Amino acid sequence: MLYRLLLYIHIVSAVLSIGPFVVLIPMAKKLGVAERAEQQACLAAFRFVIRLAKHAGHVLVASGILLVMAGKWPWTTSWIAVTTLILLSSLWFLARAFSPTLRAFEGAGQDRAKAAQKLGRAIWIYLAILLTMLWFMVTKPVLW
Repeated sequence: MLYRLLLYIHIVSAVLSIGPFVVLIPMAKKLGVAERAEQQACLAAFRFVIRLAKHAGHVLVASGILLVMAGKWPWTTSWIAVTTLILLSSLWFLARAFSPTLRAFEGAGQDRAKAAQKLGRAIWIYLAILLTMLWFMVTKPVLW
């Protein structure tokens, strides 16, 4: 019963880590041409989603660790090891891709269209990283 509860928590936290980024795709395009008030609302939504994903990611990692400890797969299982490596790269990417770009909208004289394009690209890359991890967790491929 405890294992199933942990699995449920793990799945919900994965949904909360991935899902909200889909909403940001059209917002990123709008940021390049939005008026100041609309831009601030979009930036607040971006910051909220990033904060939500970060905290959901903490739950995701903690529940994943507990699932491995309580489950039948060792840490050296290929899909766990690869998912862990991808997780580390996603943390690096998350720290470098979003906050500096969001700060670019606050500076005077910044090219908002270029920053919006960069933000949109970062969203797509981050979604690809997260969905790759999800694929490994769901399909559990044997690589070695």
